[in-house]
This record gives sequence, C-alpha cells and structure tokens, in this order.
Amino acid sequence: MRLALILATGLSLAAPAAFARSMPASQPDVACAPGVEAGLPPELAAWVKKAPLTAATSAAGLPDAMLTPGQAYAAALSPTPEIAYAVQPEKPGGTVSKGGLFSLKVEAAGSYVIALGTGAWIDVLKDGATQRSTAHGRGAACSTVRKMVTFDLAPGDYVIQISANAQAELPIMVARKP
Repeated sequence: MRLALILATGLSLAAPAAFARSMPASQPDVACAPGVEAGLPPELAAWVKKAPLTAATSAAGLPDAMLTPGQAYAAALSPTPEIAYAVQPEKPGGTVSKGGLFSLKVEAAGSYVIALGTGAWIDVLKDGATQRSTAHGRGAACSTVRKMVTFDLAPGDYVIQISANAQAELPIMVARKP
C-alpha cells in the first residue's frame, strides 16, 4: 500500500514536468540587447532618433504639432480633461489618461503606418471624418514600438487624435509604407 502511494505521488509530481516539456512555447525566448532597437522595418529606421514635440490640446494648436512622415517624435501629451478633441475619440480614456492632437500633411497617396511606443488609441480624421484603418500590428520583439496601425491616405491634411494613453510622453512616428 505504501509503495503504491509513493509511486502514485512520484508520478503525479513528474507528469506536469513531462507535460510542460512536450508543450511548444507560446513565444520563443528572444534575447534583446538593452537600448538597441532591432528588427524595425526600413520605413521605421528613424524610430531610434526622436525629436521633441508637444501635442496640441485643441485645433488652434495644430500648426505647432505637425508630424512629418519619416520623422520620429517624443511627444508630450496633456491630461484628457484639458483636450478639446475635434471629434469624440472612439476610446477617450478616463480623467487620468493623457492625449493630444497632431496635424499631418500627406503629399502622396499610399499606405501610412502610425507607430506608437504605447498602446494608446489612434483616430485619424480628414475634414472631420474618421478614417478607417487597414491593418494593425505590433513592433519587432526587440524594439520599443508597441503598436502599429496602417491607414490608406490620399493627399491632404489630417488630424491625428491620441487618447487613452497612460503616460505623459508618447513615442510616435508616421511613415509611408513601401
């Protein structure tokens, strides 16, 4: 009886370890060098050098909050209650979240990716109408790009609204996809 109990206990302890070894890893272990941005697509190569920029809190401030495609920014955001969004964001965030407005001038039609260093919400507006995204993704495992949203944009002026961000600083970049 004791032998059966000892064997049963031993098997119950060994089985989970054997089962765990037979299960494939959900994500491969990746060793990332600290401070190194690796695996970025060519259109996001400028992600490594961010210029400072303060997001507008209303449409009046948009001329001073211009995003240039191909340039990365370390953007300063404001508390949500201080922002007069052009259109109510789909996900506005709460009173403690941060956000802001940016202007974007598109010269050539194409697919443009907006890369963020956080999971903030992005709305792209043209003439007050929300533009639909065409793709969503994450950055490379060894990069600080957390979110990438792609939009097919025609030439013209756009407003990019950021909402529901936890931090007051937001790494952001707009790039035309090849």
